[in-house]
This record gives sequence, C-alpha cells and structure tokens, in this order.
Amino acid sequence: MKKQRSHGKRSSLPGREEVLAFIAENPGQAGKREIARAFGIKGNDKIALKALLKDLAEDGLIEKHGKRLMRAGDLPGVTVLDVTGRDSGGGLLARPTAWDELSEGNPPRIEILPPRGKRPVVAGIGDRVLARLDRIDEAQYNARVIKVIDKRKNAVLGILRVSGTAVRLEPVQKRSEEVALSPDDIGEAKNGDLVEVQVSRVGRHGLKRGKVIRVIGSLASEKAVSMIAIHAHELPHIFPPEALKEAESVKPISAKDARKHEDWRDLPLLTIDPADAKDHDDAIHGARDPDVEGGHIVTVAIADVAWYVRSGSAMDAEALKRGNSVYFPDRVVPMLPERISNDLCSLRENEDRPALAVRMWFDAGGRKTKHEFHRIVMKSHAKLAYTQAQAAIDCAPDEKTGPLLKDVLEPLWEAWRCMHRGREAREPLELDLPERKILLTQDGTVDRVVVPERLDAHRLVEEFMIQANVAAAETLERRKQRLVYRIHDAPSLAKLESLREFLHTMNLSLARAGNIRAAHFNQILGRVEGSEREELVNQVVLRSQSQAEYSPANIGHFGLNLMRYAHFTSPIRRYADLIVHRALIAALGLGEGGISAQEEERLEVVAADISLAERRAMQAERDTVDRLIAMHLSERVGETFDGRITGVTRAGLFVTLAQTGADGFIPISKISDEYYHFDEPSYSLISADTGLAYQMGQTVEVRLAEAQPVAGALRFDMLSQGRPTKANRGAAASRRKPHMAARRSSARRGRKR
Repeated sequence: MKKQRSHGKRSSLPGREEVLAFIAENPGQAGKREIARAFGIKGNDKIALKALLKDLAEDGLIEKHGKRLMRAGDLPGVTVLDVTGRDSGGGLLARPTAWDELSEGNPPRIEILPPRGKRPVVAGIGDRVLARLDRIDEAQYNARVIKVIDKRKNAVLGILRVSGTAVRLEPVQKRSEEVALSPDDIGEAKNGDLVEVQVSRVGRHGLKRGKVIRVIGSLASEKAVSMIAIHAHELPHIFPPEALKEAESVKPISAKDARKHEDWRDLPLLTIDPADAKDHDDAIHGARDPDVEGGHIVTVAIADVAWYVRSGSAMDAEALKRGNSVYFPDRVVPMLPERISNDLCSLRENEDRPALAVRMWFDAGGRKTKHEFHRIVMKSHAKLAYTQAQAAIDCAPDEKTGPLLKDVLEPLWEAWRCMHRGREAREPLELDLPERKILLTQDGTVDRVVVPERLDAHRLVEEFMIQANVAAAETLERRKQRLVYRIHDAPSLAKLESLREFLHTMNLSLARAGNIRAAHFNQILGRVEGSEREELVNQVVLRSQSQAEYSPANIGHFGLNLMRYAHFTSPIRRYADLIVHRALIAALGLGEGGISAQEEERLEVVAADISLAERRAMQAERDTVDRLIAMHLSERVGETFDGRITGVTRAGLFVTLAQTGADGFIPISKISDEYYHFDEPSYSLISADTGLAYQMGQTVEVRLAEAQPVAGALRFDMLSQGRPTKANRGAAASRRKPHMAARRSSARRGRKR
C-alpha cells in the first residue's frame, strides 16, 4: 500500500469522503481490514464500518473485487493492459484489456514507464501485459510492467464455411481444429469471410462451439491470401489519417535546403536492385584510388529518410509501430506511406534526392583504411536490375549499360573484387542455402517457384552495404553516440555440443579449443561441398546459429565476423536504419533531423520492439508462402513428388519438395508399421526392426495425402525405404527398450482399426 494513515483513537467512524479518499489512494489494495487498521476502528465499530461500506457499494461509489475495495471506475493497482501505441515522445501507451466490458466512455490515459532493473521486463506494441498502476489524476495513470502475458487463447481466426444450416470455421493456424457455429452466431459474416470467433464451449466429444465476434473481410480472391497472415500476426497495415496527411503535406527538398547539402549530382551513382523493385534506397559507385596502388574508393549513398520523417511525427510513430516493411508475393506492407517510400525517398533515375553518403577507402588487400560521411544531394545516373548489370560485365551490355560499362560498371566490379579479398581474409560464415521465389499469375495464384541464380552483382551490392554498415557503427562509437547495433551472438554451448554429436556421426569434428569463429564452420562446410551431405550439413550448421537482433549493447556480429555492425542502408524499410541515420546526423552535426534525447533514452525498448517486429514479419511472410503453395498443390492430392527430409522429430518427418520448395509433414505413424527410435545426435528416425533410418538431408519420394490451403499445411505419406547409416548399423537392437515391442504392436492394432 502506498499510504497507511494513523488516526489514533476516534470517537466516531470516518466520513464517507475520508473512506473514499483512502480507497482511491490504495486502489485494489484496500479492504475492510485495512480501512479499520488505518482509522483505528475496533470492536463494535467494525459493524458500523461494514454498514458504511455496504451503503457506499449500494450507492455505486465503490466496487468489491474479492476482499478488496475500489472506487467505481477506478482501475485496480495491478491490472491487465493491452499496449496500443506510442505518444509523441515515443513512450508506450496502453488501455485496460477489460475496459469495453466494464466501463463506458473513453478509457484513462495509461503511460508505460521505461523498464528498469537487472532483468527489465520489456513490452512492445500489441502485447498484453500485467502491470502495476500508479494513479496520477482522474484520467491518467502510470504503469510499470510486471510481466508480458499471452494473448487471448480462446479467440480463433479462420475462414467461415457455410453450407445450408451447417457452419464451420476453418482455422488459419496449422494443427488447429475446426469450430462449429450456429447460423444465429455468425452475424453479418458470409461464406468465405475471414472472421474471428470466440470459442465459447468445448465439450468432451464433437467440435468446439463458437460465435463470430469480428468480420475482417472477404477472401474470395486468391490475391487476398496474404491478408490472412496480416491479421493472424496482427500486422499494422492501414496508415492512420494523420500519418497519410503528414506524408502528403511533405514537399520535395527545396533549392534553399539543397544548398545546405553537398552537391554530388555529377557523381555517377547508380542503383542495382531486383527488376520488380518499387523503391530504391541505396546507390553505389566505385573507382581506383589514385594515391594508393591497388586501392579503391567506394561510395554508398542512402536515401535521407530522416530529412522527411522527423522524430515524434505521426509518420515516425507509425513506422516504429510497424518496425519494418513486410514483403509478400502479392503485396508489400510498407513501413512508410507510399508518398515517402516510393516517391520522395526513392533514389529515382535522373531525379534530385537528399541522401546520406559514406565514402570508404580500401587498400590493395581489401582492408578499409578510412571513411567519412556526408549529407548530400545526389542524382541516380542509372537504374539497373541485377541481371542487367551482370550481363554487361559478362560481355552482353544493352543500350543502357553499354555507355556505362567502361567508366562506371567495370571500375565498380574492380572495387568489389578488391573488397572481396578483404572479405575472404575476414572469413564470415558462408552458408549455401538457395532461396526460392514464388511467381504469381495475374489472378494471384502460383505460376511457378524458381530459385534465382546467385550472381556476382548480388555479392557486390551485399559487400558494399556491409562495409557501409560497419562504417556507420564505427563512426557513432568513435563519437560516443548511442545507437542500435545489429548483433549476432555466437552459438550457445548446448547447440555447439549438439552439432558436435551430429558431426561425429559423419566422421567430422568441430574445434573445441579457444573461442569458436565462423571460420571453423566454413572448414566443415568446405569438407562436404559437392557431396550428397552438403545440404544436410548446411541445414544443421544453420540451426546451430543464434538469431540476429537489435540492441544498444554491442556484442559484435558472429556470422559476419565483425566487431561493430549497425543497419544503415535501408531506412525506407527498416526502422533500425532510420535510428542510425538520426544518430549520425546528430553526432556529425549534419543539420536537421537528428536523434532526440527522448529517443536515446528509449533505445533499449525500441531495439526490443523492432526485433520482435522483424520476427513477426518473417513468420508472416513464411506463412503466406506456405498457404500459396498449399493452394497450388491442393488439386494434386494423391500425386507423388521428390523431396528432401529437412526436419526430424519424435513425432515424424518434415519434407521439402524439390520442385516447389513446399514443406509438409509425415507423422511417424504414416512412415510404416515399424517402430522408430528418434536418434537426436544424427537427426534420424531409426527402425527398431531393421535398423534402417530416415535422416535429415535424405532424398525421398512421397505422396501428397492432404492439403489445407487456409492453414498452409501439407501432409505426406512416405514411399521410400529407409537407408543404412554408419551411425545406426547394428545398433538398433541395443537401443530398443523391452517395452518397445509392445508399443509397436499396440500402434499396429490402432492403425488397423
């Protein structure tokens, strides 16, 4: 309790206002016993106090929650909140989760205080939290988060299926069950609508029962499949009016303001992006260093988003809420309004644009010797696609690249080859895991799945961006300016031990002595390159790695083998980069739009928010791809496919199809009638009868048994036999426990039923 009044001996009870004031000062903590103690009420006077409290309750002035009392309309001292957004200073705002059910009118303003302590509890927008409240006045509270709790577990998102009087909800989540609804419980929803259903009853038998509580919209068109992921992951996708109004009011940089920037419009910077890119936030240039033999000067210019999107603005608040742009095969959910992302900040060909540029000097060995940042006005001299730029270097220039070849493109490639020598000396982690891309037809269905060729043009742009990111982190650290780093921790000891056990089954070893580096993994990958084990080992090494994230505390980037690294090169689509831009502007005195004191104070919270937003976006993108491919394959149930085992668990096998990259599951009961032992070190399921195994990385033939497009789920039947492996040959009998045979017989009987 905040206050305990001591009133000594009293000849009479406290007045109604005194009792109400005490309850207000101790929300959710004051009961009859606490009031009696505070006012010195004893003996028979407690009966009169009980009557007074009853009168206050009947008059609607107080409410009873268990043994605790509250003024009507007050919030409990500890309550559940939904974090809804940020104020103009970047602070988190929340509202009581139960406000709509318990109260009328507008909820009070609740500000989430910054986390503190050795183990701070960090909340983000969209979280549901348990918080301790401190009342400021009648309409405002401060809140300290105690813990982040799960969201409602009894609300299900799905597609409504109506057939006569039969109504079912087809859930969008994998491994979720259908929900039955009464026609009276669907409101205005129609067949094919994406809806949210409150599960109201779960019986021992039959389907769950529910009621539609929100209609999101029709999904009659396949083009709307990404909307499932948008709502399932609660991605902010509609800009608030104030952000759109702000974006439309922004004017291109004026001649007067341009004079505050350095004029680099004559430098032949160019953009190299995917052919279908709509925004261009980086431009590059390379040339020989006239003062250093074999050295090169590299320039990277990045769209100056901070010039247009200022800290505390409506656009800034929404950008932080989104954290990053999200890319689906059929649409983009941008971090910034199109007026900014696709227009004013996009480095369009032959148009003046403000930019932050870094010029870097490399010696003949590809080692960066110095760098400097500038705030400039630039003009992109050419917009090229990766394939277009690569074709020109490969002696097939077109009308656009031909005139650029000798003076722009060839020096650019020479600079990259120099930088590549430095990369090889640094030895970052070099995993070879091809990425698939879905190509859609005009109606939004899957046309085909391709694996784009990995070109030197991709590697060139990637290395230019990496070095620019390093330069940003180094500059800010040197200037003692706080920033958000991009960090990547070394693998945990547990994951390393698991990896060593796996490699041992393949007669491979991983160094134990000293601090492990990315180079140690590259040695392993080099030993299996070109063999049938290559993809398997790449997958297992990837799984052993930690997840990259954002943090104001630097631990380096393990995968890139860099001590200082920050994201600087994509401020149109990543909020982390915008923070780094503002930090550079402030640290180097480059003019307007620098980082504010409030932002600096809140970097821990911002870093946590955007790390969560990144993971949310990645999962939403993966789920959409799964749904599109499941929809594509739904008419091919019963057909056979070639695939590769990409995951092994006690429950069964995950298989990725070779042609489409579709992922599906084979329950252990659908492999065969044998009993299988899960051998974790070798990522295998091993037959207790024959000793044959199914191992991660193994190529197999499967039959598509079931497709659930809405959930993005595929189930396969195994057609291939297991294979002998050195790790399990002759070992099945020693692994089998006495009770396994009985379990196997029971399982067989169950399948026969």
